[in-house]
Amino acid sequence: MKALGIILAGGNSSRMHELTEKRAIAAMPVGGSYRCIDFVLSNMTNSHIQTVAVLSQYNARSLNEHLNSAKWWNFGRKQGGLFLFTPTVTTNNSWWYRGTADAIWQNIDFLKKRHEPYVIIASGDCVYKLDFNKVLDYHIKKQAEITVVCAKLPEGDDINRYGVVEMDRDGRITEFEEKPMVATSDIVSAGVYVIRRRALIDLLEECNREGRYNFVTDILIRYKNMKRIYGYRMEGYWANLADVDSYFKANMDFLRKDVRDNFFHTEPGVFSKTHDLPPAKYNTGSKVTNSLVAGGCIINSTVENSVLFKKAFVGNNSVVKNCVILNGAYIGDNVHVENCIVESHETLLSGSTYIGENGVRIVTGNKNRYDMPVGEV
Repeated sequence: MKALGIILAGGNSSRMHELTEKRAIAAMPVGGSYRCIDFVLSNMTNSHIQTVAVLSQYNARSLNEHLNSAKWWNFGRKQGGLFLFTPTVTTNNSWWYRGTADAIWQNIDFLKKRHEPYVIIASGDCVYKLDFNKVLDYHIKKQAEITVVCAKLPEGDDINRYGVVEMDRDGRITEFEEKPMVATSDIVSAGVYVIRRRALIDLLEECNREGRYNFVTDILIRYKNMKRIYGYRMEGYWANLADVDSYFKANMDFLRKDVRDNFFHTEPGVFSKTHDLPPAKYNTGSKVTNSLVAGGCIINSTVENSVLFKKAFVGNNSVVKNCVILNGAYIGDNVHVENCIVESHETLLSGSTYIGENGVRIVTGNKNRYDMPVGEV
């Protein structure tokens, strides 16, 4: 592969509420067995990108633990590797990452020491499959200076969460608007960009001199009429985890056969850090329908239309319906939990009831709980 990868995994969203008090969005559990960042890492290794840098910042401990070995994604080799960069205080710089462009600029020495002609920049908070070789071939064919991977706006999502693009018949981007209130296009940026390494270095250094720190507004939008910026239309499933609604919906989507087949049964695969856990155990009295149940779970009663992550426990005479149950959660006897996200290692005491009546409810600790509006799932 003629490119190196940079994954932007340092962001935070207040719209995730308590879910990001423990972890970065890129470390959020997805699909029963994965973390969100696993999808872009798998896309990188499946595209034979051998060198990948992950730029983390906010609440990075869980993410760092997940990435403690490159072998899970086959990056542990002499000709490449998986690099994890966090903000570093030096005599010349005491800033945290002030934006996406600044995050890359603060690690510009990494870019300058590499030899790959191209860079693929990708967000760590999206769920999708993509062959980056096809994007790079398109970039070269169009003689583009920057290529933006685009996707159709997911059904039910708010347009004001995305960068919205318009393209001409040749694929060149003519308009790029960041998080508009109203838009005439339903094509959005998927958070993946291709650019020449030397060109990226020049743009980052110019942005830093001018006190500009955001890759989208200070590079893509600012230069859209000056540089050849093209859009690559991505087909297939794509989800961006930016709020409680989209996170819940993405997990519920894995209960659909087409989504499961895409990620679980279609090559190339999705890789993650593995855990030595026993198979899920279904005791007498259990009844599980249309659900994903990860290794280490013990089920004693009814589970319906739900995603249970590793080592979750469901007691006797309980009902779990339309829920996302995160790692190690304990649900006692005679519990009814419906339309909820139960935080990892949370305990639901016997005889209790948790129902998201107006949407999905986050169940976590003794803190305030939210009923967040959610679209159809």
